[in-house]
Amino acid sequence: MSLGEFKRNTPYLHVRHNKKVKFSSPNAFFAEKKEIVDISYPGDIVGLQDTGTFKIGDTLTEGEVLNYKGVPSFSPEHFRYINNADPLKSKQLFKGIDQLMDEGVAQLFTLELNGRKVIGTVGALQYEVIQYRLEHEYGAKCTYENLNVHKACWVDPKDPKNAEYKEFLRVKQRFLAKDKRNQLVFLADSAFSLQMTQQKYPSIKFHYVSEFD
Repeated sequence: MSLGEFKRNTPYLHVRHNKKVKFSSPNAFFAEKKEIVDISYPGDIVGLQDTGTFKIGDTLTEGEVLNYKGVPSFSPEHFRYINNADPLKSKQLFKGIDQLMDEGVAQLFTLELNGRKVIGTVGALQYEVIQYRLEHEYGAKCTYENLNVHKACWVDPKDPKNAEYKEFLRVKQRFLAKDKRNQLVFLADSAFSLQMTQQKYPSIKFHYVSEFD
């Protein structure tokens, strides 16, 4: 973009989707009012209407393919199973969960053993927010079950083919999940369990953030 300018009704490349997008009504907030803006400059905050197109960390350019390192996810503080309270609205529920997680409201983990969905949040109030938004924005209802998890640790094996890693996958199967980006996560149920696992499998690194080298 020219000198960092963002212009209304101008096509920009959505790098992740590799397609052109343009916005007819970008808006900015002035005091308590929201106004459509024709041009924005570095430092301005602009609101764009989103119908599920964007994820946190997405980039818009004038055509350059710029790939930045992703915005990391940090291990949540609270974990709960999320259940569908209305079997007739399964499609709406999963669409809602998918889009809310893309917004960064919380994190979604899918257990490897049985496919159950786990929501991880920083604070307990976020569960009420998710429940409310699912019902009022997507027409879906959910319930929660508590899940005893101490930490979500992203798994980084030194060698995915070695015997130690294969043993870890077998022994810890019921504690393993995939995040929304399909990265493997170890849901340790206690600090002691995590410490013992680290000692038993020294070739595997466990990270508290999803981005690691």
